[in-house]
Amino acid sequence: MKSASCLFGLLLLSVGGSAAAQQAPTCPTLPPAAGLEWKQLAGADYLSCKALTADGREVLGVMFTTRDPGLSLPRDRREEKGQLAEEDFYWYRPDLGGRELVNRRVAVIELGKKRYAQVWIDAGDNLELGSLQGLTQRLDMQPASLALGR
Repeated sequence: MKSASCLFGLLLLSVGGSAAAQQAPTCPTLPPAAGLEWKQLAGADYLSCKALTADGREVLGVMFTTRDPGLSLPRDRREEKGQLAEEDFYWYRPDLGGRELVNRRVAVIELGKKRYAQVWIDAGDNLELGSLQGLTQRLDMQPASLALGR
């Protein structure tokens, strides 16, 4: 009976160890100088990362998913060109039902087979918009997107 309880204990340890080895996906690392902090929410097939300023304003968001976001991004809303992980893309002005907010952008980037990043920016002005676009293009998004394919 004692050997059975020892075996059961070893099984529990091995199950716990394998569960710990499968880590949940985490948001890309933000540079300390950015002054932003991620608020993270994860589901079975997505990871949502929202970057907040010190005063709680959401300025950047990234949704990693295994499903094509299927956003309608018409050419006439196309703005700046970008590049992420050697993948070229365009930033678009989102269609907000006729409201024109010039410092908002959205992009969808395919990071691999069935791995997408939907990125949005809500900047306070043009300077912050450019800064956030540059920051986004420097983020290492591969680990977060790869974790969704587990």
